[in-house]
Amino acid sequence: MRMLTGQCRCRAVTYEVADEFVYAVNCHCSNCRRTTGSAFKPLAGIEIEKIRIADGLESIMSYGDDASTYMHCGKCGPLLYAIVKNGTYAHVTMGTLVDTPSIRPTHHVFVGSKAEWFEITDNLPQYEESD
Repeated sequence: MRMLTGQCRCRAVTYEVADEFVYAVNCHCSNCRRTTGSAFKPLAGIEIEKIRIADGLESIMSYGDDASTYMHCGKCGPLLYAIVKNGTYAHVTMGTLVDTPSIRPTHHVFVGSKAEWFEITDNLPQYEESD
């Protein structure tokens, strides 16, 4: 099993994740846009037992509700991953990966709420909400 490394901007937090992602999408929902400060968030889903904080656990800031828990670096702020699907999966923000995963996003979700100023120019399938 190939392991990938991910980090926050200031490198206070490092995580390791197996290169065994089940799916990858580009999410255009308003929450993902606000979380990343960009037009969309490329994310990759994986079973929760295949990801772990390798260094900097003391710098993790987590928050959320019954549906999702969001893991951020408490020093520089970026979302590293979200714990979703009743705690069984992690949605890794692909932009925080240091290493290149074998998976690529296969489609766009929540394009019904995408930023009006952004134009999707690839040929990947698009879904108004989730797929």
